[in-house]
Amino acid sequence: MRVVVSIGGSVLAPDLAHERIRAHAAAVERLVEAGCSVGVVVGGGGIAREYIDTARNLGANEIELDDIGISVTRLNARLLISALDDAAPSPAEDYETAGEAMRRGDVAVMGGVTAGQTTDAVGAALAEYTNADLLVYATSVPGVFSADPNEDSSAQRFDSMTASELVDVIGNIEMNAGSSAPVDILAAKLIERSRMRVVVLDGTDPENIVDAVLRGEHDGTDISPDDTTETPALWQE
Repeated sequence: MRVVVSIGGSVLAPDLAHERIRAHAAAVERLVEAGCSVGVVVGGGGIAREYIDTARNLGANEIELDDIGISVTRLNARLLISALDDAAPSPAEDYETAGEAMRRGDVAVMGGVTAGQTTDAVGAALAEYTNADLLVYATSVPGVFSADPNEDSSAQRFDSMTASELVDVIGNIEMNAGSSAPVDILAAKLIERSRMRVVVLDGTDPENIVDAVLRGEHDGTDISPDDTTETPALWQE
């Protein structure tokens, strides 16, 4: 089974505690031990947003801010790499490099790739490039909601939805450097066109990632292509 896990920076390294990073690395290694080919995309989180806010106040434009955010995601990726036994030695900066790492049996770890594209979209693009069986978004919220649950107490979580429904729900998300959402609109569009199976879950406990990938068990949102409910082969065993 080929799987891509997108881990938010606020999940992996909100305070740079090495214990949390090591726990997520251990979860990734359990997927490898179970026979999965794994790619991981790491976000920037609160640290990236702090850098972006400071640079914005200093007059940097949005492309410059994106580049700053990308640099932070790659630093976070290096932290994860340092805790992994069988990872490529440095963050892949393009999909071809990441795909080659996965084909030779290494864990491919990426941060951001290009300005104007969040790591949400990088995760979806890597999953599409490598023909992944499953894409998991490990976020700080337990799935996709009808509205921002931090701002709207009536927001409802979706247990399951189609890719086109995902696009409709998040179509009004504002896109600028430092934006924060479980999945952004570009990622949703990539998910829709590639017809991939996706799970969005609370990744603050890395065991949730393992349970979702290996057994299909999770309390998040299950996103499937519009005209199929086919499940990854590993879940059928």
